[in-house]
Amino acid sequence: MLELQELGEQLIPLSDAELATFALEERVVEAIRAARSIRSHGALRRQKQLIGKLMRDLDPEPIRAGLTALRADDLAAKRVFAAAEKWRDRLLREGTAAVADFEQETGTRETRLAQLLAEYEVAISDRAEKTLRRKIFRRVHEILVKIAR
Repeated sequence: MLELQELGEQLIPLSDAELATFALEERVVEAIRAARSIRSHGALRRQKQLIGKLMRDLDPEPIRAGLTALRADDLAAKRVFAAAEKWRDRLLREGTAAVADFEQETGTRETRLAQLLAEYEVAISDRAEKTLRRKIFRRVHEILVKIAR
């Protein structure tokens, strides 16, 4: 019983779109949505108990598998984000020399990135540098997301 309640509690922070992937009964979905808006500790505890009670009628294995898949997706997205940050920092530090390494590792031909780095080198204000750092990060992130799929 407590295991089902804990499983239900893991569903509370999920977005509605993520929750829809689980094909739960409507009353379970409503109980989860209600739990998101409850701020009172005691009321939230009772709502979690209700979710656990409603979960008794469901097969928990597909829910566990779905949560595992969501966690794997989140972990992969975090890895791509971290790699994009590292590449951005290296590109800013080493300049166009690092573009060749980036192209080789990703298997892409990237002229826009070289242009952004050239603009960064001649940027005259802190604001312009900050904007270009963001643009470089976004471009690197886009490329890494594409190859990660």
